[in-house]
Amino acid sequence: MPELPLAGHGGNLFAARRAYPQAPEPWLDLSTGINPDAYPFANPPLESFTRLPQPEELHALEAAARAAYRAPVVAEVVAAPGTQAIISMLPHLVPARRVGILGFTYCEYAQSWEEVGVEVTIAEDFAALESMDVAIIVNPNNPDGRRVPAADLHALAAALAARGCLLIADEAFADFLEPGASAIPEMPARGMLVLRSFGKAYGLPGLRLGFAIAPKPLVERLRAALGPWPVSGAAIAIGSKALMDEAWLAAARMRLAKQGLALDALLAAAGFDVIGGSVLFRLVRHQDAQGWYERLAESGILVRRFAARPDWLRFGIVGTNDNMVRLCKALVLEPNGQTGR
Repeated sequence: MPELPLAGHGGNLFAARRAYPQAPEPWLDLSTGINPDAYPFANPPLESFTRLPQPEELHALEAAARAAYRAPVVAEVVAAPGTQAIISMLPHLVPARRVGILGFTYCEYAQSWEEVGVEVTIAEDFAALESMDVAIIVNPNNPDGRRVPAADLHALAAALAARGCLLIADEAFADFLEPGASAIPEMPARGMLVLRSFGKAYGLPGLRLGFAIAPKPLVERLRAALGPWPVSGAAIAIGSKALMDEAWLAAARMRLAKQGLALDALLAAAGFDVIGGSVLFRLVRHQDAQGWYERLAESGILVRRFAARPDWLRFGIVGTNDNMVRLCKALVLEPNGQTGR
């Protein structure tokens, strides 16, 4: 059987090609929760590549993010080369003995804090996070889409702040949620840091752009750790324009919702039990999930699997009609969703 790691991240097409050299090209990568319809940017000016980014341009990008995420006056915004960079930095910037992470979620949080010798607890009970030095909640959660109301996050942040502790809320998949779902607009002046990813919603993960919204003292520590020129000139130019394009985001939300419903129907017809997800992905359960993973990979379609949950698979939103037809055929379905031979 080909050896493609169970753990780690989605999107590793090089490993997929090594494991399944006979799979047809091009691969259809459904292993990452990324908008399949990227923001239609124009090529940035040549000077975005030929000179160093200017501080004023970085400030303009962060101002665009502040407006897009509706950050309150009590918080500051800092740009980074992807939220993963911030996730890796936080254990070195925030003193903690005990870190609690809500439920089965994105693996990098536990790994980053364990690397610095911190005691990490995977908490199934939301209330258990109140006793931690740092609490971490991915909201909506990856991979099951679990959501915690913003008011509950604010209450937890207030309780942690009273002890000088911190709540980290990862909103990487929150861009397409309804107003009021994000914790940012009403976030308290102390005790909370929120992460937002740019690449997922705008379909441009290779741009490497993300943001932290937090009280000024923590943002200043992050900014110092990131150093000068934390993001590229191209990321500044494209990100600044995209974050101000509310019409595009609204249209993308409607398009993805429709595509998600089509994917739900296709997966159900193939015998998968859809048990969760977000606007950008669906989580399914199947007793032969590993077998389906192999068959899809042999067809050049990469989905996400989980070592700790062998009956789970995660499918990204498919996008084009041609890709939907390809997935139908790989699932032994006719293009109309009916079971084939």
